[in-house]
Amino acid sequence: MNREVSVSSGSGQGSDPHLLSLLRAIRLRQNAPEAAGAGAADAAAALSEIAARKRKPEDDDQSEETETPYFSASGRSSDPEKTRHADPGLLWRGDPGATLGRAGMQPRASRSSIPPVGGINPSGPATPVPNIPPLAAARPIGAPGTEFPPAQAYPSIPRLQPTGSGPSRDGMDPADDQALRDTQRLLSTSLTFAGGPGEVAGRLWQALHQARPALLESLPGDPAAQRARLADAITWLVHHMENPPLLVSGCSQLGGALAECGIQWNQLHVVGAALAEAMRAGMAPGAWRQDFDQAWRWTWQHTYEWIVHGGTLTGYQPTVWDTEVVEHDLRRNDLAVLRLRPFLPMPYRPGQYARFEVTAVPGVWRPYSPAGAPHRDDLIELHVRAKTETGVSGTLVHHTRPGDRIRVTRPEGAMTLPAERGRGILMIAGDTGVAPMKAMLAELAATADTRQAVLFWGVRDLSELYDIDDLNALAAAAPRATVIPVVAEGDPGPYPGGLVTDAVAAYGEWSRHEIYLAGPPLMIASTSAALQQLGVPAARIHHDPPE
Repeated sequence: MNREVSVSSGSGQGSDPHLLSLLRAIRLRQNAPEAAGAGAADAAAALSEIAARKRKPEDDDQSEETETPYFSASGRSSDPEKTRHADPGLLWRGDPGATLGRAGMQPRASRSSIPPVGGINPSGPATPVPNIPPLAAARPIGAPGTEFPPAQAYPSIPRLQPTGSGPSRDGMDPADDQALRDTQRLLSTSLTFAGGPGEVAGRLWQALHQARPALLESLPGDPAAQRARLADAITWLVHHMENPPLLVSGCSQLGGALAECGIQWNQLHVVGAALAEAMRAGMAPGAWRQDFDQAWRWTWQHTYEWIVHGGTLTGYQPTVWDTEVVEHDLRRNDLAVLRLRPFLPMPYRPGQYARFEVTAVPGVWRPYSPAGAPHRDDLIELHVRAKTETGVSGTLVHHTRPGDRIRVTRPEGAMTLPAERGRGILMIAGDTGVAPMKAMLAELAATADTRQAVLFWGVRDLSELYDIDDLNALAAAAPRATVIPVVAEGDPGPYPGGLVTDAVAAYGEWSRHEIYLAGPPLMIASTSAALQQLGVPAARIHHDPPE
């Protein structure tokens, strides 16, 4: 039979101040251990009065006495033998959801609730409970300076709390939208005060060049191209701050591109501080405000997280770059040279190839070797001969104009400049196969490489030398490069005539050179066989697999 303790005493009906003090001390020990000392006096007073008392049965059907347990300083009974018969309703069982005043802690006769700790006692005032100290604030995550600014320190951005007007079209709370717009205004205003995106990008590039030169070396393009892309990135970030889905998607794509460039995430930690400093340095004395600084650091903290997230996805999905056609030059009726600018950094090594997709033929990817030089600029140059009026090649030659978008996959292939500087380079190309050779020539010129390099370009007639001027200019810029066109039919003009393999054999001995081939599959096969007959080891002949 469940037995309950009557908490009546001579001091008033239904309330015993000593017992209430004891219960208050027990509750403090359970719920706030740090405040246990505050109830020590209450516990001592209560124990002195009720420690030896025994409860008598209240009803005639109760045939045994129940002893009130003795409590030690920890709030537990100090006499196990006496605790056996203790009323279970008196012990604090540690239920986090339990509160004083529930049925198990009520007098059986009156069923009146015991007032909560610190409340009003019907029989007189209770001893006030000292204030329990509040919990410490959450520890910031990350290094100092990377934490998000609190709302009190950032008054121009309102707290993101529900307003009752319902979610906006992108699922965010309207207050969140307003906060982003306020942040956007801070970024835009400070960017204007700092001289505009171009000047800020220049100072940012200089700061990164001093603090993280390896970071910039991993990115394609010369310093001017890198500064231009930084200015574009800052402008894009500010203009799209109020559109979180687009912002997250763009930063994630940037993270994938940076991962492809081989950039480590710890190299990016300095960017946020460098960006804020680039903004501050461009302003008049006293114009840089704390809310400007916090807005840029807060923005970079989120941007960094999205970039890192996008970088981790490169291990699970292919990286694809969107590019814009900036130039389309129809060199012949069936051949065009296009220049594309990727929206994000696209690394490639001269001589590699990538796969391209046009909007008119979705899902069809065709391989082409870029003719650009990553150290010279951030443009991708394509040499395309149209095989049909439609298809990928036909679309690129006949139906593509500046401003069109083309998608590009990760560069592939091992036909790149050898790391061993002691060997010369022999390049043999046919038709548009000259594109990867042009990329290697451009790299030799941009890096002032002193290796000997000779390019034989085999064509059918003089009209097919569509890019000879650019090739000669690159050869002149490189320390030791030569371009030799070979014309198979008709008047060769100032160049050698006949088969390109004959010209190669007549020019010199190539057994100690690294040899690169590109062009139609039949040309590659016949040239490779002829070179091996001249004593060139097969291991030194490089070309991409035919498709």
